[in-house]
Amino acid sequence: MNAPPLWTSQAMIEAMRASRHGALPDAVTGLSIDSRTIAAGEAYFAIKGEVHDGHDFVAAALSAGAALAVVEKAQKGKFAPDAPLLVVDDVLAGLIDLARASRARSSAQVIAVTGSVGKTSTKEALRRVLGAQGPTHASAASFNNHWGVPLSLARCPASVRFAVFEIGMNHAGEIEPLAKMVRPHLAIITTVEPVHLEFFAGIEAIADAKAEIFTGVEPGGAVVLNRDNLQYTRLRHNAEKLGISRIISFGADEKSDARLLDISLQATCSAVQANILGHDVTYKLGMPGRHMAMNSLAVLAAALLAGADLALAALSLSQIEPAAGRGVRRALDLVGGEATLIDESYNANPASMAAALNVLGKAAIGAHGRRIAVLGDMLELGPAGPSLHRGLLEAIKANHIDLVYCCGPLMRNLWDALSAGKRGGYAENAAGLEAQAVSAIRAGDAIMIKGSLGSKMKTIVNALEKRFPGNAAHDEAAV
Repeated sequence: MNAPPLWTSQAMIEAMRASRHGALPDAVTGLSIDSRTIAAGEAYFAIKGEVHDGHDFVAAALSAGAALAVVEKAQKGKFAPDAPLLVVDDVLAGLIDLARASRARSSAQVIAVTGSVGKTSTKEALRRVLGAQGPTHASAASFNNHWGVPLSLARCPASVRFAVFEIGMNHAGEIEPLAKMVRPHLAIITTVEPVHLEFFAGIEAIADAKAEIFTGVEPGGAVVLNRDNLQYTRLRHNAEKLGISRIISFGADEKSDARLLDISLQATCSAVQANILGHDVTYKLGMPGRHMAMNSLAVLAAALLAGADLALAALSLSQIEPAAGRGVRRALDLVGGEATLIDESYNANPASMAAALNVLGKAAIGAHGRRIAVLGDMLELGPAGPSLHRGLLEAIKANHIDLVYCCGPLMRNLWDALSAGKRGGYAENAAGLEAQAVSAIRAGDAIMIKGSLGSKMKTIVNALEKRFPGNAAHDEAAV
């Protein structure tokens, strides 16, 4: 039995107050803003981005099988008289209108996730956990901004039982309109850390910006907060001021509603004992790192609050895997054996960098292997940037990292603080560091690569994978 279409053309017209142009299909199977990856039967939204105007790619989208294109009235004249179009005043505004219509028709339990670290991994864990118990929709990739959230919401099928959305920001005022669009029954803040400091007066201001997610919480809804985080009390007060009374905490703190009781950290996974809202559970978590284990408490609390079965949810956590660029492991084939590549290249801030170094510190190495960190600049930290980079030295020492390669002007602060024995190499940018990092690897090593997206550390990951083809690492430690 075929699934019903995502949207009928008529429902889209009504939601977006659009006018018809050309012969429209009865319905569309999906929505896209990328003509390169659009699938047959989907609707193409000609969004204007910072670099490209989607209207320039309407013809390509229709040629690739798009069922129709959503375009702005001012550019309608560019297209053939018979082109299947929905015409609106503004395409992004039309997408937002469609997203609101999607939320209005949904009977799903809706969960929204934000936080300085762990948004995407928490969202993906919820996708896995809830998806095992009923039809579940979740944001693709890191679609968490002013166009990603409405696109994700508008893509939500009417029939799903659970829906999970990631909401991000780097300036105050960005989360509130997105939260009010999503209208979650449950809002999770994973943690508040010193990120995007360039745009904030301090960490309290970051906490207040994250707390904007509470403005969208449905009446009677709940928030899930990290009790171990120093901003917990501030976040709680923000929620209470908005009349939210169901405040669920998670952490190792003995007062936590979802409490960590014991943990065994392994190289590629963890064994966790916890009490989730009065229920004792023991489970294997398919990703390494204490930070992942802490966020799994929030996942289980949210799953239980959303009406999922807790035992099945805990069982599903053994199957979660890292998202691309967030801890994916690959075995690299070298002369004499293998090395392990840990790809953390998607993004970085001081908290996630320390967590990644902790994971590297527990990575398995061969008899003559070394733990090697290849680190690029952490961006948007403002005047605190130099000291926060230098401060990574503590995590490098604590986790017995053998060699450190650095690139970027900010990471120079760490490089200068390293002892001579730990210095692998330095370059002004990732491209300059690439050859040094590739030539350093030998069998038995574990190498972790991380930096902010703008640091382009993925180029070094790509170079290693090209030079030493291998396979996704399958070396999970037994627990």
